[in-house]
Amino acid sequence: MRARTLLPAVLAAALLTMTACGSGDGSASAGDAGASPSKASSPVQSPADSHDSGSGSQGVKVPETLNFSATTVDDKPFDAKTLAGKPTVLWFWAPWCPTCKGQAAETAKVAAAYEGRANVVGVAGLDKNSAMRDFVSDTGTGSFAHLSDENGEVWKRFEITQQSSYVILDQTGKTVYEGVLPGGKGLADKVAALTG
Repeated sequence: MRARTLLPAVLAAALLTMTACGSGDGSASAGDAGASPSKASSPVQSPADSHDSGSGSQGVKVPETLNFSATTVDDKPFDAKTLAGKPTVLWFWAPWCPTCKGQAAETAKVAAAYEGRANVVGVAGLDKNSAMRDFVSDTGTGSFAHLSDENGEVWKRFEITQQSSYVILDQTGKTVYEGVLPGGKGLADKVAALTG
């Protein structure tokens, strides 16, 4: 009951701290000095600290970062375990954010170019699902999955405090980049480096 009471306050605080759809330059990566530590940056769990995280779509051990489920904007179940074993881009966006709209074309281009070699997943938040569906339709980004994170659960899991952020995980589930990429510039290079 207490978590339900705190969630609106946390989301309201996050909204108040955001400025102009992400004002950072996104230059911090998980390995940079001064980058905030993230629970999501933990690599694959060892059997001793695993709580039956199972295996991914390729029979790969699932890292704790991908041990969650959600619902897509088109109301389909989504199991993040299926992302295990490949580099993964999580794009955190909000439907009303002009910066996010500016990233849409490049993100869709990267998703198409690396299909089968890397995962790209949108994580929509800070609005209602109907607005999220409209954003996907209006931006032509329906070729890859978008999660409807109205309650902010996935955003909290990855400690995201502003929209138009990318979290890039390597094939082991370790966060290798977290930040803003204006217009999606540089996303293709970061994914290319992980896919070889």
